[in-house]
Amino acid sequence: MNWSAIDLSILGPALIAGLLVTATHVPLGQRVLQRGIIFLDLAIAQVAGLGLIMAYSIGWEPGGWLVQLVTMSAAIVGVLLLYYTDKHWPQIQEALIGSLFVLASSGSILLLATNPHGGDQLKELLAGQILWVGFDQIMPVAILYSAILFLWFGYARRANSLVFYLLFALTITASVQLVGVYLVFASLILPALAIRNMPKYALVYGYIVSATGYVLGLVMAAIFDLPAGAIIVYSLALTAILFTGYWKVTGKVQFKELPGD
Repeated sequence: MNWSAIDLSILGPALIAGLLVTATHVPLGQRVLQRGIIFLDLAIAQVAGLGLIMAYSIGWEPGGWLVQLVTMSAAIVGVLLLYYTDKHWPQIQEALIGSLFVLASSGSILLLATNPHGGDQLKELLAGQILWVGFDQIMPVAILYSAILFLWFGYARRANSLVFYLLFALTITASVQLVGVYLVFASLILPALAIRNMPKYALVYGYIVSATGYVLGLVMAAIFDLPAGAIIVYSLALTAILFTGYWKVTGKVQFKELPGD
């Protein structure tokens, strides 16, 4: 245990990145859970990752506008495909979402098969490199997320499914590059599960759960020298469990089983 490893010059930008992800993922995660399309985020994150790997395979500069264009286009194509299947085959939508995830994951592995650094790139895509996030990455994401939140709270919550899918694609595209696939899924689903039966102020509590998970995870990653993305996933899960347990024990919230439980 090394408390001197808590360096705000490193943890500060990482925490800001986590809070930015929290700002968009908690409300979007609520909608994903309500719609019963739990693995939508995982599938689209993997599709965006596939676009990212395709751009890198071509040799385009990481972070360049061409890379962003390819990554965003891949995510948008993915959500438009799932929007179409949701309209025509809703009864098998979860199976189709899972199939898209497997295809995108396998495509990423195939593209990286001949790359000597493919294993490292795949690990970075999945687990992310949140501790090495810089303000040059944070600022464009902050601007994008501000626009998404403005549209979401001002209009999109009452809009049709297509608007939700498109905003979701834009959000996931940025998040995957910032924190990785695993944290994208955890940030969307775990806080949403913790607050699913809150009668009021659910969004506020969701933000608290998510922010606490990121703070706890970053501190543990620093003092125990653990991979930040993986430990934040566990800290988000722990925070969500403790939050749910507290409200259940106190009897202030009556928890109901999710459909299909």
